[in-house]
Amino acid sequence: MHDAPNATLGLIVLQSDETIEDDFRHLLPPTVRLHVSRVPSGETVTPETLAAMEGHLTAATALLPRAARFDVIGYGCTSGTAQIGTARIAERVRAGAACAAVTEPVSALIAACRALGLARIAFLSPYVESVSARLRAVLAAAGIDTPTFDSFDEPSEAAVARLPTAAIIERGRTLAARGGVEGLFLSCTNLRTLNAIPELERLTGRPVLSSNQVLAWHMASLAQVPSSHALPGRLGDPDDPLPVGHLNRPS
Repeated sequence: MHDAPNATLGLIVLQSDETIEDDFRHLLPPTVRLHVSRVPSGETVTPETLAAMEGHLTAATALLPRAARFDVIGYGCTSGTAQIGTARIAERVRAGAACAAVTEPVSALIAACRALGLARIAFLSPYVESVSARLRAVLAAAGIDTPTFDSFDEPSEAAVARLPTAAIIERGRTLAARGGVEGLFLSCTNLRTLNAIPELERLTGRPVLSSNQVLAWHMASLAQVPSSHALPGRLGDPDDPLPVGHLNRPS
């Protein structure tokens, strides 16, 4: 039996996302109560489909349990955050439900980079470069450079969840090997990254961050609860130079 919940979190998931909910069940401590809602999202990923989510965010948030007292509500879209803007997302979410804090993968990534002392990171995206350009600009404005970039050039959201772990590891390793970076970021909440992170840290010798990993870590931090032991990589234990073990979940 688990202890009584020590935090209540809300998560706004894209209609097309098949990954983040399962990841969060692994990443958050069992004493955290998690409520999930869905926001309409496009089958293809473009700046226009990402921006269109803004108009649905308040209604999606309002579908979370009304009686719950939320410590943090997270919006689970990295590229959508960059397109809409962190302030607008917080405004739209707070219009739908009362909460102590709002976050998303962009603010979470910036916080994680600062926690680990990273200012130059390699950036691997599943999407076409035009979608990632806005996110790279937002990171640059926050003092985080992305001098090396690669993508799978995948326009279909459904295909992103089916990119194999082996391909993510190989692309990430090759990208980090170009040099001049202090870490590696695997973008997109629908990308299955949790099993790739420990192996990429072993191969590259650098911290590896991903959208779901940093968002779960940031939400737990804002709620002032300890991160789960299942949080993979250097972010889970900044004082440990070695990555944590392989997660027992399908690739």
